[in-house]
Amino acid sequence: MKKNIHSTLDTISRKMTYYIGTSASIVIHTLLFIGIFALKLFKVPTEEILLVLTTAVSLEAIYLAIFIQMTVNRTTLSLAGVEEDIDDIQEDVKEISEDYIDDSEEVSIVNVLKDMELRLKDLQKDISVLKKKET
Repeated sequence: MKKNIHSTLDTISRKMTYYIGTSASIVIHTLLFIGIFALKLFKVPTEEILLVLTTAVSLEAIYLAIFIQMTVNRTTLSLAGVEEDIDDIQEDVKEISEDYIDDSEEVSIVNVLKDMELRLKDLQKDISVLKKKET
């Protein structure tokens, strides 16, 4: 039961975090702020308008800070996975270079470097995919 709630909350927070960074969010916020100030047209006292506005902005700032921290936490976890991949690739490169040197002295360093370059390009593609998933 707890996993379902946690999973549901995580899904909702991801969607809200994404939504907050859209143009539609800017438009809606602008309309809300105009609406709050438009209360003056209905003879609502300025002090009450400012109280509502201050409270709304404060609450929104708290939630935005939480969403930002959640995004940072997800990105940190994602980068930890990339870091492990880089470590694995470095170990593979080391093994490959040792294999080339051990198996045949005729293989030049250029071939080793070309192989390393291909593996690094694969890693760059993986990093790009991870970055796209985060956005």
